[in-house]
Amino acid sequence: MARYSEAVCRLCRREGTKLFLKGDRCFSPKCGIERRAYPPGQHGQGRARFSEYCVQLREKQKVKRMYGLLEKQFARTMDRASRMKGRAGENLLILLERRLDNVVFRMGFSTSRAEARQLVRHGHILINGRSATIPSIVVREGAVVSIAEKSRKIARIAGALETLEGRSVPQWLETDKDAFRGTVKAMPSREDVTMPIQEQLIVELYSR
Repeated sequence: MARYSEAVCRLCRREGTKLFLKGDRCFSPKCGIERRAYPPGQHGQGRARFSEYCVQLREKQKVKRMYGLLEKQFARTMDRASRMKGRAGENLLILLERRLDNVVFRMGFSTSRAEARQLVRHGHILINGRSATIPSIVVREGAVVSIAEKSRKIARIAGALETLEGRSVPQWLETDKDAFRGTVKAMPSREDVTMPIQEQLIVELYSR
């Protein structure tokens, strides 16, 4: 399976913003973009000229890397969003937010989306009491996402829940730390996506 295996801090530096790919490290002075706030490479500190296409491409790359999708996965999600009712850009962000790996991260069971994907793939996550091992599953309203009984003593999960008070759980989700479960109270809206994303640029890129 294709995956990115290089230093993820380089991705944040390339996009010029924090993508929160390394959990707690992103909030510490060790964060790559805090130490070197310029693109990686020998020409990273030079002047950059951005064309309209480049701006659109960078926005797409930023969102793709933020949610941890490969190119084909992102393109399929964009295609699905464009066929839904409403604005394609907002539909795209809502579909990304409803991915199981993102929901696990947002509920506080992990400190990053990459860690959440690993938890899902290894069978530690249940949806409505049934095992779910596909990170791209789109959760529905009313779904109960929980940690499997055998997995509740895993140090990474316990550590993530301990730091949950320092992070905010979106209003469309609810987390019960003591019961190791969370509920999808409603469908997410555009206002629930607080990261600086200009989704219209992505729509324009795919409309070329």
